[in-house]
Amino acid sequence: MNKTESKRDREKKIVSLMIRLYCKKHHKGKKELCPECKALTEYAIQRSDNCPFMETKTFCSNCKVHCYKPQMREKIRAVMRYSGPRMLWSHPIMAIRHLIESKKEKRRL
Repeated sequence: MNKTESKRDREKKIVSLMIRLYCKKHHKGKKELCPECKALTEYAIQRSDNCPFMETKTFCSNCKVHCYKPQMREKIRAVMRYSGPRMLWSHPIMAIRHLIESKKEKRRL
């Protein structure tokens, strides 16, 4: 990711990649996302686009205001639990950067 990319853009990119990893394994989505994962991606991006706290938080996973509907929150948590560790293999730089920024954010709270 380049330095001009905003936190909002990084969040959307990471979430999209994580959903793609999840879909590939759980729904056999090779080139295209399945309808369920496509809807989840669109929902997550829409939530990020409308988040008033995006510039002051590191990532949605650290946010204390949970703006996801409960059902969508459970879906995104399943994606994060599966894809988080696998990001180290598929996108190591992004994964390490996310871990470092998350740790910094948790220390500030």
